[in-house]
Amino acid sequence: MSRTLIVEADGGSRGNPGIAAGGAIVMDGESGEVLAEIGVYVGVATNNVAEYRGMLEGLRRAFEIDPGASVHVRMDSKLVVEQMSGRWKIRHPDMQHIAREARELIGRRHATFEWVPRLENSRADALANRAMDRKSSFGL
Repeated sequence: MSRTLIVEADGGSRGNPGIAAGGAIVMDGESGEVLAEIGVYVGVATNNVAEYRGMLEGLRRAFEIDPGASVHVRMDSKLVVEQMSGRWKIRHPDMQHIAREARELIGRRHATFEWVPRLENSRADALANRAMDRKSSFGL
């Protein structure tokens, strides 16, 4: 049985498009221990692009921690969850590129996506805001 890692990811943009960043937390699925906190500064982008970047960096870190892990991504972005689950089409070229990168990263590994209410995603949101405030990435 493989280890499960939980990724909580979020993103934001001040202006949409505007200053944007993503945030992600990687946790052990059994103990809940936080294994990584990531803020990724995107520059000027839309909120949705920032959400995708937070998700991608969370996945990247999870698979760095344990390449064989099953990863469960929790996000308050219904759009990203539905698109990454294959239920909705991705029309925005920047989002298509990031989604393709995420799918290549996942490859044959197991990853699932779940929508959660915004209040349940406040830690990842705080990391995205910190990266926007700093205008720089951290924890990568």
